[in-house]
Amino acid sequence: MISLFIFLGFVGPWQWVVIGLVILLLFGGKKLPELMRGLGSGIKEFKDASKDEESDSKKESEKK
Repeated sequence: MISLFIFLGFVGPWQWVVIGLVILLLFGGKKLPELMRGLGSGIKEFKDASKDEESDSKKESEKK
């Protein structure tokens, strides 16, 4: 985990620009919004599932 923080610490703004350009070249301008929508919906589903799990665990703890 610390190595991830160290890696992200060495990445400056120009490196992020280069990474973004490489992603744009790999996937193209038409596919990129579609990929971001998919990523956003995946994150939303994950959050909803974690909220459902928390509410289920609270209901079970209240029953005890």
